This record gives sequence, C-alpha cells and structure tokens, in this order.
Amino acid sequence: MSNTIKGPFIVTGASGHLGSQVIEALLEEGAEPLVAVTRSPEKLEALGARGVEIRAGDFNDPATLGPAFAGGGRLLIISTDDLAPGKRFAAHSNAVAAAKEAGVSHIVYTSLTNPDEGNPIGFARDHRETEVSIKDTGISHTILRNCLYADLLLMNGQQAVGAGALYSAAGDGKAGYVTRADCARAAAAALLTETGSSVRDITGPAAVSQAEIAVILSEATGKEIPYVPITRDALVAAMTEKGMPDSVADVFSSFDVAIAEGYLDVTSNDVQDLTGQGGQSVRDFLLANKAVLIGQG
Repeated sequence: MSNTIKGPFIVTGASGHLGSQVIEALLEEGAEPLVAVTRSPEKLEALGARGVEIRAGDFNDPATLGPAFAGGGRLLIISTDDLAPGKRFAAHSNAVAAAKEAGVSHIVYTSLTNPDEGNPIGFARDHRETEVSIKDTGISHTILRNCLYADLLLMNGQQAVGAGALYSAAGDGKAGYVTRADCARAAAAALLTETGSSVRDITGPAAVSQAEIAVILSEATGKEIPYVPITRDALVAAMTEKGMPDSVADVFSSFDVAIAEGYLDVTSNDVQDLTGQGGQSVRDFLLANKAVLIGQG
C-alpha cells in the first residue's frame, strides 16, 4: 500500500494478539516512527531492537496515557477485552480523552459489527458509546466494525470434532466471520492511509451459517460433523458445566443470539478496499488449520 501520511503511528494493546499483528504489518510497510503502547513493556523488548518505541500505557490508569500518547500522531485504539458491562467504555473513554489532550490527528478504533441498541452482544453498548465519544472529539477517525473472529471457530471446531457434532444457538443465522490477521491488515492500512472520517465493516468475503461451518469441519477432518441447533439456555448450561463462569457464558452465548437475529449477517469489500487484498474465507481458514481442529496443532 502506498503511504504519504506521516506518523508517529501509535498502536495500543501492542502485546495482544491483534496489536502484535498490527505492529508486524506496519513494520512490513516501513511505517515510522512507530510507537507500541502496552501495559507490559517487558513483553515487547525485542521490538525495541527493530526501531519501535515502547511506551507503558493502561486504559484503566489515565495517568499513564498522557506520556503514552505524547507527541500526537495517528492512534489505533484496540478495544479492551473486559467482559463486565460498562468496563470497556470506561477504559475507552480514558483513551479517547487522552488522545484529544495529546493532539492526536486521527483515531482508528476497533469496534463491533452493528453495535445498535438492539444488538444482544453483551458489550455492544460499550462499542456504541465509544464510537459516539470518538465522534464527539471532532478528531478525524476510522471506525473499524470488526465481525466475529474466524479464529474463534478453531476452539469451537475442536469441541465439535470431539463431541461429534457442532452445537450452537445461532439457528439458521449467518455471520461475516473475519480472521484476526485480516483485521490486523485492515487496521494497519487505516492508520497509514485513511483521511477524513468513516465507518467500515471489516468482514470476511461471505457470511456463513453454522450448518455451512459443520460441512467445512466435516471436510477438514474427514468425519461427519452435523450441526445441531440448541437453545441459548442449553448452550449456557453446557458452557458452565465445563467450568466457564456464568458471566462469561452469558457473553459468549450472546454471540449466537446476535447471529440468530441477523446482527452479524454483514459482508463488505472494506478489507479489499483498505489493503488491496481480499479477506480469507472461513473455508480456506479452517482447512489451513486442519491440524488445530484435530488436536495436532
């Protein structure tokens, strides 16, 4: 991708799964100066040798964010992973306020597909309110509404292979699953190239149903893996029986409800438009990770 926009380019959550991939994508593009913000600077010492400036910053500790965002530039705010209602928005609000104080020129934010008021996903409200707070700053911004990670299907797929069936409360609904790698590429591209303000849907190339996923799992493993629709209550019960806390089971089961109600049945060309390369399909992703699905990866 061509880039005439100047940094610094600041990536929060830089030691996390998504943030680390964004950093690598930016390094591949020669982005500089490049700043990695993390709660655990010791985890990123190797990046320092590659020319990345490492700064400590914690969304839940506002005092750390002024130094983390000092000098302004273009900022990627990666959503926190706190599942408690309202906790994400509180943390994000600290980051947005610090960005404005630091004179950040453009904010890229990783949001959620259709974070509308009716969306049943437990943290949809946090994303919706964060989007509003970013728009209220007057700073130009790119909102990346990431759909569910296809990567989550590896865990679900392993469980389905072990159980001999794919159980879900998603009904006949579909979701535009997108790989974390494609989300990282899109975020890096937005930091490097986007001007003005926009909302983009970051999805895979096609929305797929659980029945279609079951067919792909069967193909990948050579076993017959049927799709068995169940109720949300049954799904929550199965999760908690395996030791998942009630609050976490409630959030994860809400993904299925959102799929069933059509909130995640979204696809777009935004990954292609941002990066010049289309996203990976669920089928290609799962087949490429066959070893993980059968417990050998």
